[in-house]
Amino acid sequence: MTTDPATESDRTIERNNARTRWLHAAVYLTVLILLFTGWWLTLGQEGRPSVLARLVDRPDTEIHTNVGWVFAAVAGLGVVLGWRAAWTLLSDSVRFRRGDLRWFLRWPAAAFTGRFGRHDGHFDPGQRIANIVMIGLLATLIVSGIGLWSVSGGPAFVWYRRVHLWSTYLFTPVIIGHVLIAAGILPGYRGVWRAMHLGGRLRRRDAARVWPGWLDRTDAESPAGKDAERSDA
Repeated sequence: MTTDPATESDRTIERNNARTRWLHAAVYLTVLILLFTGWWLTLGQEGRPSVLARLVDRPDTEIHTNVGWVFAAVAGLGVVLGWRAAWTLLSDSVRFRRGDLRWFLRWPAAAFTGRFGRHDGHFDPGQRIANIVMIGLLATLIVSGIGLWSVSGGPAFVWYRRVHLWSTYLFTPVIIGHVLIAAGILPGYRGVWRAMHLGGRLRRRDAARVWPGWLDRTDAESPAGKDAERSDA
């Protein structure tokens, strides 16, 4: 009996497990709060409570500091408890293949058409660069934030503040781009938001469009794929 190709493409596959999804949710929730309060304070609104500050009845400076510690704890626990996943994230993000340049050349049009170039990574080449930039900037924000908390003034405070501000300036457009793509607003990325939400399962046709190499490896490593390999042998 043959399988209807349309039905096959509508099947789903798990991209991220529950632990990864919860960590991702904790990171983006704390990061969004930090960006909101950080920009509020940067724009000179320290004496004027934001909507969030009025909602929780705490100053924006206190919210920013406390949530910053929460984020640092979440990042630290994520690395310690999920060190294998963290290593996979880093190792795949810094590994570039011969065909990545062709992928980048096709990306501007593919973001709208969905006709991406072939790649074999767990992340596509654009994601890999975004991962490196975001990890580096988030680490810088954590270190400079702790530095600002630990000193009360002087040259060290000025230096930490400058690093913290410039890291925020650089991080903001990167995270906006990440949200734009991950939300599936661009036609080429329709459906990819399911990879981190609603069970972490996305349609196979979406996985084949955005992460073809990962889908092939996942199929090959599945029980059905291994059985097929044994029967072929």
